[in-house]
Amino acid sequence: MTVKETLDVICMGRASVDLYGDQVGSRLEDMQSFSKYAGGCPTNIAIGTSKLGLKSALLSRVGDEHMGRFLIETLENNDVNTDAVVMDAGRLTALVILGIRDKKTFPLIFYRENCADMALDISDVKEDFIASSKALLVSGTHFSTDQVNKASRLAMTYARKHNRQIILDIDYRPVLWGLTDHGMGEERFVSSDHVSEHIQSFLKDCTVIVGTEEEFHIAGGSQDNIEALRKVRSISDALLVIKLGPQGCAYFEGEIPDEIPSDSIISGFPIEVFNELGAGDAFMSGFLRGYLGGKDVATACRYGNACGAIVVSRHGCSPSSPSKEELDFFLKYGSDHFRLREDEELNHIHWATNRKQNYDEVIAFAFDHRSQLVDIAGNRKDAAESIAYFKQLCLEAALGTKEEFPDRGLGILCDGQFGEDTLAAAMGKDLWIGRPIEVPGSIPLQFVGGDDIGSTLRTWPEDHCIKCLVFYHPQDAVELREQQERTVRTLFHSARDNGKELLLEIIPPKSSHRTETTVSESLGRFYDLGIKPDWWKLPAPLNKQEWENISAVVNERDPYCRGVVMLGLDAPEEQIQENLTLAAQQSVCKGFAIGRTIFGDVARAWFAGDVDDSQAVTAMKETYGRLIAHWVSQRG
Repeated sequence: MTVKETLDVICMGRASVDLYGDQVGSRLEDMQSFSKYAGGCPTNIAIGTSKLGLKSALLSRVGDEHMGRFLIETLENNDVNTDAVVMDAGRLTALVILGIRDKKTFPLIFYRENCADMALDISDVKEDFIASSKALLVSGTHFSTDQVNKASRLAMTYARKHNRQIILDIDYRPVLWGLTDHGMGEERFVSSDHVSEHIQSFLKDCTVIVGTEEEFHIAGGSQDNIEALRKVRSISDALLVIKLGPQGCAYFEGEIPDEIPSDSIISGFPIEVFNELGAGDAFMSGFLRGYLGGKDVATACRYGNACGAIVVSRHGCSPSSPSKEELDFFLKYGSDHFRLREDEELNHIHWATNRKQNYDEVIAFAFDHRSQLVDIAGNRKDAAESIAYFKQLCLEAALGTKEEFPDRGLGILCDGQFGEDTLAAAMGKDLWIGRPIEVPGSIPLQFVGGDDIGSTLRTWPEDHCIKCLVFYHPQDAVELREQQERTVRTLFHSARDNGKELLLEIIPPKSSHRTETTVSESLGRFYDLGIKPDWWKLPAPLNKQEWENISAVVNERDPYCRGVVMLGLDAPEEQIQENLTLAAQQSVCKGFAIGRTIFGDVARAWFAGDVDDSQAVTAMKETYGRLIAHWVSQRG
């Protein structure tokens, strides 16, 4: 049986949801809120290696419920193959609740009684799938019960049969072997002859063994590093890599010397440890990028050390693991920040190269208008309810148009004031969703919900992109300009802290003189302030030269920017099409977000009772469709 290699690594074992306490420095007893991440050693490594460019897969089980679907969606969003992830209808997905008490204390509780991933059995292990990968990664926990022990050994048998690498992450958690009480999940080492003997029984089949000092202690049955390493070496010819914390790591390809020689130690990176949980999984991810990518062992270890350093400086495990671009940047330039999480340039690369979804374009129907629709609705008693209902008709038109253009990046802009039900109905419909944060027409800029923008954004769904319109001109009065800049800077940092993308809309006030450099100078000013939005939403440039000015600023100041979307400003459809013809020639332009040109006349007729719901939807759908068709014809 010959199977073509299509994967770099299959990670087998734990798949859980990590609930990380948000209050750093608090006891778990006192935690008030938690952030939800994918977790479990093999799951973290599958995600980490995929981010670094390897073709990764996970072999595990999750519950057939919300948390299980969250894990599968997270894996797939990170390009991890989930063909071998079984949804178990009879069990729940494993949970881990954990926190950061201080630099040395990380309390955690494993909720793993009869959990899905520990139900993995030999029926889930397919020979052709194991043979399709260069390497199989197994972890210690999935040898801790008879059922998962048999499944892991079968996978190793298939890997050995097809001459694949077998990589062991010792991943020793005493509580998961039943050696401690449930409340001692953070305990890293408990001596056990039984566990040592059990681990030793499968070491001979491994080609690479990676662990911390404590993990080699359990594998080797000794709390002396050299003695433990020698015991493992007496059983296995594998490459041994021992992680030494801040010191870095050491590797051994042959006999174990009397002491660890300096030339075997690959130094770590001097940074502040904020959260050591997940460091080992990040190390393994970086190591495998090098090792399976054909690099020498020392280079692979350096990759591992760098990934570990990056992750221990942040909150969470898998979401903190670096992308290939981020790791390469860190290895090349390092960082001047001992607190690595305060390195804004590195953080920006991490954010921009780990975005949840990739959008080549956004061609959005914008009906986030509030004051304009209030004016159209007039003095009718049911104005608010009618506006809310009309926005649902707008969504119906957008969804109907998407059926005609299923492979394009259609989206909507909708507000939470009148469009709360519409926003909820739009979730899960494969639409890009933007949502305004500004008080309509506010100069200086004000936010819906008040000044505490972080608290407002915390209630928004993750997939809602923040849209903020600021009326801004580089020649505004100094006091006004500086006030608005401070407000936008606050919004930018709140967006990042809350994991939300930001679309910054810049419109020069009507009373200000606009030239070919007005908008590009505005963008440059915000970049000077360290504000790097994911998107810019801009009025149609005056001519090709203004487009070139805008392109030059965006491409030079933030090559990771998603791009510019053009707005309409209630221009006639013919004028919009002319603007789109020019915009389509600009690589920095990724689409449009147009509203009143699509819904304005329809809304006036609908509120006046001159057209019914069906006619309104049809009219908006037709106009939106014509604009998309024109964009597509010009863009290709």
